[in-house]
Amino acid sequence: MEQRCRWGIIGTGKIARVMAGALANSATGQLAAVASRNEERARRFSSEAGIDRFYASYEALIADPQIDVVYVAGHHTAHHATATAAAAAGKHILCEKPMAMNASLAADIVDAARRNGVFLMEAFAYRCHPQTKRLVEILGNGDIGQVLMIDAAFGYDAGTAPDNYLLVRELGGGSILDVGCYPASMAHLIVAAASGGKTVASIDVVGAGQIGPSTGVDHYAAAVLSYPRGMIAQVASAVQVNLDSTLRIYGTEGTVTLPSPWLPGRSAPAPVIILNRYGSGPKEIPVEAAADLYVLEADTVGRLVREGRTSHDLMSWDESLANMTTIDRWRAAIGLAYPDDDVERTPAATAESGKPMTAGGS
Repeated sequence: MEQRCRWGIIGTGKIARVMAGALANSATGQLAAVASRNEERARRFSSEAGIDRFYASYEALIADPQIDVVYVAGHHTAHHATATAAAAAGKHILCEKPMAMNASLAADIVDAARRNGVFLMEAFAYRCHPQTKRLVEILGNGDIGQVLMIDAAFGYDAGTAPDNYLLVRELGGGSILDVGCYPASMAHLIVAAASGGKTVASIDVVGAGQIGPSTGVDHYAAAVLSYPRGMIAQVASAVQVNLDSTLRIYGTEGTVTLPSPWLPGRSAPAPVIILNRYGSGPKEIPVEAAADLYVLEADTVGRLVREGRTSHDLMSWDESLANMTTIDRWRAAIGLAYPDDDVERTPAATAESGKPMTAGGS
């Protein structure tokens, strides 16, 4: 029996706890350690997860020789420094979305992974679910003809508590970075599937959004993305509005609808693809999964690491970078900027200079 990958989780927030639970049920991995900048949070997390190793700094976990994979789950602003340091230490990386605060910093992470020959994937868990694989097959087969338009949204009301990180500019709050990256990433995946599997950059991005006067981050936003061959995507996001978080794709010969595209199996309704070929009526295609969405994600990473792969076919580095560029342009269209946008960095300078990482995190 092959040894399971030993995971270290950086961060102790909600998604870190979800991944800890997933690793408890993983066939390819196991949780070995957790790190927080707050020792008591790290201690409490490790106790709840049933492990005995915890660290009061990210650097200490990354330096642990008994860690194979680092799950970067701190605040958005900490992703760049943490992921580049992990790559420099030879650790494989699952980095929460968005990969970084902007495309330039995301490119640093990709460069660090490439130089050090480690696995890197942006943690869009839906890319590891069979529903997404089936969708790509449907589009690749031309079942709805040529893709013309995409309509995708992800939004919810997170409340107005001022200490909610989603409303804190210094922590990378706002709807576009938190959930707008999902419909934007789906648009890139669909366009790629309709273009023979090749990553395709957006040609133009026109956006609008509501930036809170007291928070300085977008509470809700929308954009129209245009791609080659006349393909257009309408995307929307919100952290202060409950949106109909669905996906619909319009083609020359029919439509495809995913009622639960982002968290299949974890949110209602159950995973199903609705294929409607014009003239023949809608057909529901149920999608069965062998495990929970995040267990699938952890096992996918473990399998690819075992195989010596450095990326996932349905979540390539090129696509992450193309999506980050689209997100940058969406933010620019609504006048949303963050402190990291003004910081000049050389590739992986923070991680490889030997100086401590200082980005915020939990």
